[in-house]
Order: sequence, then structure tokens, then C-alpha cells
Amino acid sequence: MSPSAPLVLIAPAMAIGSSYYRPLVEDFQRRGWQARALPRRGFERGLPRASRQHDWSYADEIDDIAEAVVQARTEDRDRPVLLLGHSLGAQLAAGHELSREPVDGVITVGGALPFHRHYPLGGLPLVVMATVVVPALTTAFGHLPKPAFGGPGARTLMREWARMAVSGQLPFPADRLIETPSLIISLGGDRLAPAAAVDGFARRLFAPEQVTRWEYDDVLPGNSNDHVTWVRGSSQIVDRVTAWWAPADVVTGAP
Repeated sequence: MSPSAPLVLIAPAMAIGSSYYRPLVEDFQRRGWQARALPRRGFERGLPRASRQHDWSYADEIDDIAEAVVQARTEDRDRPVLLLGHSLGAQLAAGHELSREPVDGVITVGGALPFHRHYPLGGLPLVVMATVVVPALTTAFGHLPKPAFGGPGARTLMREWARMAVSGQLPFPADRLIETPSLIISLGGDRLAPAAAVDGFARRLFAPEQVTRWEYDDVLPGNSNDHVTWVRGSSQIVDRVTAWWAPADVVTGAP
């Protein structure tokens, strides 16, 4: 493994634990890179689930990423650190870049601004979820229970997500654009993060001159561009990430 090969920190999607990303980690490792899936609060074996007593926010999840980045820098200060955010993880990665010492590169897959106006038919199902389901269930149970989307979800985080879906208001400060080199990937036919919502996310948060945009719709056998299962058939995405990053090694003169 080359000492200049990046370490990819993977921020999971909503309601998905880190173990799900093992095939993606292994795909990066086969290319000589390091990769590590970060824990997702409430979805790791042996750790507390969301409840009335156990609650957290977007800020808490961003703190978790920040701790992982600091650890990675401490382990090897010369190795580039990339953040790969999947869905919710993409939002958290953006929040990290806007509030903490930035990493060397950001990749988002199926990361969107879930504002209802970016969705077909005005995002009516999203509005119902955000204005009826989330408030009612988090009040009644103290968290968002299964089988609701994201359940079992933390009360504060899910209410922050709901406000974003209704108003477009971000759950973290965003008074500037992210200047980190970024690869923004949308998944063809993705109903949870359609291209318009991914584009809205990119425009709202990322400096355009730093963005490489890719719509992944030409799927080869053995791969997937489904919002969730792409992780289990990820070689095309990993190829795209490694090809995107390779020129950076030349430009920056990395050894």
C-alpha cells in the first residue's frame, strides 16, 4: 500500500450501521487505498438505540466525524484523508467541512438537500413525513420508532431533518461555501435523492469550481446504483473516486 494512498472515512446513511459498508471498504483496499466505515449512532451492535432518554442531533453526529478525522490525522499526518458521505452521511460531511478543519477531499453519494421542492409533485410524501409523521411519533414515543423512515431515529436529529424537508433550513451553520475538492455523485433513478435534490445540495453548500459532478446511470454487471445497495456492488463508484483523486496527486506533488 502506497504511503500516499488516501484513507477514506465513510459516513453511513440514515439507519445503516457501519458493518453494512464492509464490501465498500474491501473495494477500496483492493485498489491499495485505506478505508474505514464510521459508526452510525443508534445502529451499531451493542450500543444504545434512540429512545426518550437517549437522544442526539446533527451536531453530535458531526462531532463524531470530527473525532474520527482527528484520529486519522494523528495516526498518519502525511496521508490524505477523504470523507465519503452516503445520503445522510453526505449532509454530515458537509456540516463537518463548514465547521471544522477540512479534510483533503469529499465524496458524496446520494447526498441531497431534502427540501420538498426538489422532488416530483412538490415532494408531497416528504411534506407529510416531515409535518405529520415525525412530529407526532417523536412526541408520542420520544424518538422515531420503526417502521417509520429512519427508525429508530433520534428525536432531535429527525426533527432537524424534518425542518430541512419543509423549509430548506440546514441543521448546521452554512455562511460560506465548502472549498474542499469534492466529487458529488447522484444515482440514476434515485427517488430518495433525485438529481434535482443532489444539484440543490451542491449549489447550496459547495464552491462550484471545486466540484466534480457525476450522474451514475450506466451500470455494469455486478454493480448497483440503487440508493442503498450500491454499497454491495460499488466497483464503478470506487473506480470513479480513485480516478477523480489521482490527478490531485500530480497537481499537489504528493509523493
